Amino acid sequence: MPRRRRASKRETTLDYKYKNAVVGKFINYLMREGKKTIAEKIFYSTLTLIEEKTETPGLHIFSQAISNVKPTVEVKPRRMGGATYQVPTTVRADRRTSLAIRWIINAARSAKGRTMYEKLAEELILASKNEGTAYKKKENTHKMAEANKAFARFKW
Repeated sequence: MPRRRRASKRETTLDYKYKNAVVGKFINYLMREGKKTIAEKIFYSTLTLIEEKTETPGLHIFSQAISNVKPTVEVKPRRMGGATYQVPTTVRADRRTSLAIRWIINAARSAKGRTMYEKLAEELILASKNEGTAYKKKENTHKMAEANKAFARFKW
């Protein structure tokens, strides 16, 4: 419990091209060492590459991928009487989006051999089709929650 007041929520910045909060958040997660213009170039070239490959709007594929990767439940460790249990809990809406963004970017970064915008485009296309590394991460999280649902009574 914090000793002072609860921290206030910050406003998420909109991106300059689409005026979308989720896109702005994605660009901020993609950014490294404060280089936002490079992160924006990577993201917008990713969307143009997606449009070339799939012949559908890149922003539509992006939003579909984010919604497919969003988890609904996750497990959190709880210590009860000397044992640690993995307790399944539901995920808040803002955390769902953050986890989906983080999983997609980490999956793209872990791939080897191509430029970042190509890897990111590939991961977004796969996630929009319910495939790929980020989607597998979501499925594994749901499986762990399902396996540990006997410990749901320890939730508080």
